Amino acid sequence: MERNISKVLFCLQRLEPKISVMDRYIITELIGPFLFGVGLFSSIGVTVGTIFDLIRKVIESGLPISVAIQVFLLTMPEFIGLAFPMAMVLATLMVYSQMSSNSEIVALRSCGVSVYRMVIPVIIVSLTVAALTFGLNEVIVPNANYQASFILDKTLDQGNPPFKEKNIFYPEFGKVEKPDGSEERTLTRLFYAEKFDGKYMKGVTIMDRSQYGVDQIVSSESATWNSAENIWDLFNGTIYLVSPNGSYRNIIKFDHQQLKLSTAPLDLASKRRSYNQMNISQSYEYLELMRLSGNYRKVLKTQVRIQQRFALPFVCLVMGLVGTALGIRPQRKANRGTSFGIAVIIIFTYYLLSFITGAMGQKEILTPFLAGWLPNFLGLGIAVFLLARVSR
Repeated sequence: MERNISKVLFCLQRLEPKISVMDRYIITELIGPFLFGVGLFSSIGVTVGTIFDLIRKVIESGLPISVAIQVFLLTMPEFIGLAFPMAMVLATLMVYSQMSSNSEIVALRSCGVSVYRMVIPVIIVSLTVAALTFGLNEVIVPNANYQASFILDKTLDQGNPPFKEKNIFYPEFGKVEKPDGSEERTLTRLFYAEKFDGKYMKGVTIMDRSQYGVDQIVSSESATWNSAENIWDLFNGTIYLVSPNGSYRNIIKFDHQQLKLSTAPLDLASKRRSYNQMNISQSYEYLELMRLSGNYRKVLKTQVRIQQRFALPFVCLVMGLVGTALGIRPQRKANRGTSFGIAVIIIFTYYLLSFITGAMGQKEILTPFLAGWLPNFLGLGIAVFLLARVSR
């Protein structure tokens, strides 16, 4: 029995993944500069993007300092997430430049360690940071940004209603069964409201073509969503039944009528979160809503933003590889100021390229996928090219 247990333990030890001394050394060296980079870049970002604006609101609009601090803390996660890729390029540049100037790269290569093998620790750290970036941007950042915006608007009482006030227009498409049993996808309902006060839709007109051969127009003074019964309550209105030849075949007056419709018109009228306040799941819901409403421009913009959201965590890997490829080159002396300058140029170039491809995607010059991922592909190609040159 003891012999079998010993065999099992031996097998488990063989199966346990091994991290070499070199990997452990490089990973350890990367942690310090990475944390420094996160602190540096997130501080710069939050200062430029939030602090100056909050100070102005405190002075000019009388924003309480306690609220300003709360908003500041809520906006921090977004800037930390943006700082992760920047910190990766700075950390890899500093660490591998230092190793190159200390002849550690030469020593490793003389021992038979290839350049590509030296990159593995960076890939491990980059993928770990990418996972953290994805989790941060999906779980924490959207809600934190939304809460910061809500608190700021509520405190300053800016007077902007949290909903669309006028001209709520919502087309609903679906399948209608014909007498022969076949189905046809067509416009089933058309919802229009003149005004919305946050609870009641005013001046509501609904064209209903959800049943084949039966058309009706519902007009009511007001309508509201009944969340208890998941149905719309319409008040003081008229139902016009339209015959196939276009004439009214029946007119029904009502004081109160319930109609089974989706909540999409209410969702469309309610104030939607901005793109930096939505995670991927919420973005897909918004995308479907825009598709149903027929707003092709916002459909395209949302598709591009979703792809950019997917691509953002992998920027950490791209930045890590580019920084490694530049830092691993033979050099006499490592200079942290030079590393920081190169890192800033790389970051600026990447985000400028990302902005350009995003705009091209919204103009349909590029597909949404390429608009989101092209900067990553280009950066990865440059990193592989530089590493191939260094490895010769």
